[in-house]
Amino acid sequence: MVISLPRRVVRRRTGLVALAVTCSLTAAPAAMAHPARDAPRACGPHPEVSRSVRHLVTHDRIAGAAVLVTDPRPAAPCARWTVTGGTADLRTGRPMNTADRLRAGSVTKTFTATVVMRLAAEGRLSLDAPVERYLPGLIRTGGHDGRRITVRQLLRHTSGLPDYLEAPEWQHPERVRYRHFEPRELIARALRLPPPDRPWHYATTNYLVAGLIIREVTGHSPETEITRRIIAPLGLRDTYWPGDDVRVQGPHSHSYFTAADGRRVDGTAWNTTFGGVGGALVSTPADLTRFATALFTGRLLPAPQLAEMRRTVAADPDRLWPGARYGLGLISSPLSCGSTWWGHAGTVPGGHRALVAAGPDGRTVAVALNEVPATLQAERDFLDIVDKALCEKTPTERTPA
Repeated sequence: MVISLPRRVVRRRTGLVALAVTCSLTAAPAAMAHPARDAPRACGPHPEVSRSVRHLVTHDRIAGAAVLVTDPRPAAPCARWTVTGGTADLRTGRPMNTADRLRAGSVTKTFTATVVMRLAAEGRLSLDAPVERYLPGLIRTGGHDGRRITVRQLLRHTSGLPDYLEAPEWQHPERVRYRHFEPRELIARALRLPPPDRPWHYATTNYLVAGLIIREVTGHSPETEITRRIIAPLGLRDTYWPGDDVRVQGPHSHSYFTAADGRRVDGTAWNTTFGGVGGALVSTPADLTRFATALFTGRLLPAPQLAEMRRTVAADPDRLWPGARYGLGLISSPLSCGSTWWGHAGTVPGGHRALVAAGPDGRTVAVALNEVPATLQAERDFLDIVDKALCEKTPTERTPA
């Protein structure tokens, strides 16, 4: 889901900023405020990532940020390390940590695309078949024609479908934060909008249609298929579909957004049926890195289908960011140290911002914010954390002074 950045944002900040770095050879307690006593000295302190997190919280005024990096390389001093800063709950002052659940937003799209690719590998659907084959008559209005839109185009955002989130009523999403939405209702709303003026146009509409195709092909809800094929087998115990429950179950970071009058508002309670299989999942950084590692190491898809997911087109930099490209449910973005990261980012209007990315050497990073960056520079600072985490050299790789 894409949310436009406000031109003017007034923020109120209270309290002190806390920054924590936790590293270990296995899994460290993510909520610790200081490095574990038994952590090897070479494991930290990851100064560049720490500085970037501190900058995001103190300069960009993000309430809280949590970074989890997993590193399978034999030479890596840490298999898993975290950096956190800021506050998970402004009312209590509880510090941010990587064990908290959050709304993953559009990272959900990668889960959905993975199931579509599994069905393609099983021969149960064709990526190049028209939507009309599976959902006859669904898209036949407003100049939109399901006979000319393929499943592949849905996953790549090249279908020409508008995004229902661009409808006028979504200019103030907090007004509908407790409403239940059905996928067909949202798709119908999108079809009343004019077609986009560019060949690549990010639209959650595409993934709601893909979800209906999963239901038609399997006879089960797409949420059930994603749970059965991904969430349960990988043991993603903190990843679930909230449905109409406006709360986040279990330990979680609160999320915050800036109201029209400039007040910072707690946006944690939100009905995310508006996102469906394009943006409703709740997860944690640990579960997201586990999912990404499984996907990119071939545990979830045969090699041909994973290769198809990585076939990209240029993305509109105004919708994502400069240099970003989009495949089938995957974003690729260049790294400052060369090569590319693969993954997805997500935003929900209540304030959670998530990103999971895998680098070329197998390292995976998940970044969780409990407030959406409100300026382009803040968004760049958010992406800079990903770059620094995936480009950081191990002690053995560093050039002696």
